Amino acid sequence: PVDCSFSRGVCDWKQDVDDDFDWNPADRDRGDGYYMAVPAFVGHKKDMGRLTLLLTSLKPKSSYCLIFSYRLAGERVGKLRVFLANKKTAPVWEQNKGKDERWRTGKIEIFQGAETTNSVTFESERGKGKTGEIGVDNVILISGLCPED
Repeated sequence: PVDCSFSRGVCDWKQDVDDDFDWNPADRDRGDGYYMAVPAFVGHKKDMGRLTLLLTSLKPKSSYCLIFSYRLAGERVGKLRVFLANKKTAPVWEQNKGKDERWRTGKIEIFQGAETTNSVTFESERGKGKTGEIGVDNVILISGLCPED
């Protein structure tokens, strides 16, 4: 598996320069490393921030599973979307509110056709709320289909 959590820096993460704000590292509660977050007070409603993971070694005609932790904490904090590079137009995953402050797990199947996906983008869209945050952590890529819960 490829472990792309932010504490170890194995993977190649890029901030989008054409968006409205950056994602920033935030310390984990237990103090072991950090995750990437967009606090609710950053930017204005409908502003976007994009963080892209460059994937260089995916084999064509094989499937992968992208597993990540995410959190949408706070009232009307906004939306979190995930885009694959070869399907830029529509998100492959989207979440627009959290039931609570807890971390949850997202899973996305990536099927490599003849053209391979060479990046995954996490996009945060600002909501109306001014408290809370959108967070992403523990991004892991494994080969094969996503495991059942």
